[in-house]
Amino acid sequence: MSNRDDLMAAAKRRLRETGFTRTTARDLAGDAGVSLAAIGYHFGSKEALLSQAMIEATADWVHDLEAALASEIDPTAPLATRFETIWTRILEVGAANRQIWAANFEVSPYIDTMPEVREVMAAAQEKAREGLAELFQGAVRPTDPAADRAVGAFHYALMTGVLAQWLIDPERAPTAKELTRALKIIAADVTGS
Repeated sequence: MSNRDDLMAAAKRRLRETGFTRTTARDLAGDAGVSLAAIGYHFGSKEALLSQAMIEATADWVHDLEAALASEIDPTAPLATRFETIWTRILEVGAANRQIWAANFEVSPYIDTMPEVREVMAAAQEKAREGLAELFQGAVRPTDPAADRAVGAFHYALMTGVLAQWLIDPERAPTAKELTRALKIIAADVTGS
């Protein structure tokens, strides 16, 4: 592996073990077996390295989720069926990646002081909204880009809220079944049925 690869591997490990704000440049360089200067040379800053590692680790999480869903989701199944199956898997895969989610929330209060991290995370959020719209809507995705974005934004907001609840109190956080029941209740209220 190259120094860049070694630094990325070290950053992903540290995010899982130490978190974003408690990881030092010395930790990263020592774990990777490189000089402190290598961080600046390859990534510009410790924060840029950790944010890129967080994006890659989150992408790994999404890949794991997609793999878990690949054989289970019928894109033409009713939304409630897809919704519950997807949420069951989100919570299972989320549990296996608890520290990555914690690191995502950990960096939020400092986002105004780390513009490079904000830029990377904003781009990742937009991509997540697109992916979630595709995942949840399946074969019935709207062809209107604004509607597609709205659907993705809704699911992203729900996902971050549920995962925040799950990080704090996994025993009382909403389950996939409860979320699906709530969706049906809200849909019936909105449509008047």
